[in-house]
Amino acid sequence: MTAQKPLRFVTLLGSLRRNSFHAAIARAIPSLAPEGIKIASAGSIDGLPHYDADLQAEGFPPALLAMAAAIQEADAVIIVTPEYNYSVPGALKNALDWLSRLTPQPLAEKPVAIQTGSPGMIGGARAQYHLRQIMVFLDAHVLNKPEIMIGGIHSKIDPETSEVTDEATAALMAQQLVALARMVRPGD
Repeated sequence: MTAQKPLRFVTLLGSLRRNSFHAAIARAIPSLAPEGIKIASAGSIDGLPHYDADLQAEGFPPALLAMAAAIQEADAVIIVTPEYNYSVPGALKNALDWLSRLTPQPLAEKPVAIQTGSPGMIGGARAQYHLRQIMVFLDAHVLNKPEIMIGGIHSKIDPETSEVTDEATAALMAQQLVALARMVRPGD
């Protein structure tokens, strides 16, 4: 990275469990970032009520507005999520549904990277595919490669220490951060 202003990325976590493998991944990402990239959480999806237009008419939840502000202020977003029942976890979909109702739309034209994982071999590929479809509607610009789909996640991440214990996985995650930075600042 050049001596420009540091890039600011935020993570959006699709898991609610504090010590989930995906929470550990989200906590590990800042340690894998190259110089010139600062990474923070966009906030928790936990506690957002189920989307309901009647609730929206009463006003947006403060936690949602804080999340939207974090996303808008960020240069890019990294969504880290497990796969539930061949798709996106309901709590993450709910948060995206709420975010989609805001004007301006916080994810519109925002560079987005996706990281999924599962104990199985395909590493959350189906959730990633569905999430990519959702991002089309939200007009986000999803990074195509490198894709992060961590198969056998239980043997590659330590949820207690938030360490990526598999060197190849850590290297690929770091490469994705560099690619996302290039998406934000082409030519760097």
